[in-house]
Amino acid sequence: MKSKSSSGVFRIGAIAERYGIHPQTLRMYEREGLLRPARTEGNTRLFDADTIERLEIILTLTRHLGVNLAGVEVILHMKQRMEKMQGEVQKMLGALREEAEARRGGEDRSLALARIPGRRYALMKTERS
Repeated sequence: MKSKSSSGVFRIGAIAERYGIHPQTLRMYEREGLLRPARTEGNTRLFDADTIERLEIILTLTRHLGVNLAGVEVILHMKQRMEKMQGEVQKMLGALREEAEARRGGEDRSLALARIPGRRYALMKTERS
């Protein structure tokens, strides 16, 4: 029986061995809602790269930082919310870039895009000549 399929997913036994944890611990993380491995038709848990990355975060928080599972849940939820907000900010920046470009192309040339090291773009007011 293979532990890894051709699609880059791993079975619970392979993951447990790789990270030095008992398969029951992985099942508990799933019951607690911390992990959501995919399932086969036969109900076998399959861990893909995203699930493994999440497991690594959980293990870092619990093993190295001493965070309990309730704390892990809060941290993962906050991480998810931050990622969602980052996506929303990127959408807003895109809309601002489009607006700035539209203004630059029209009569009003008072807004220009300026490159700032470490940031994508910033709007900057310029003087008219």
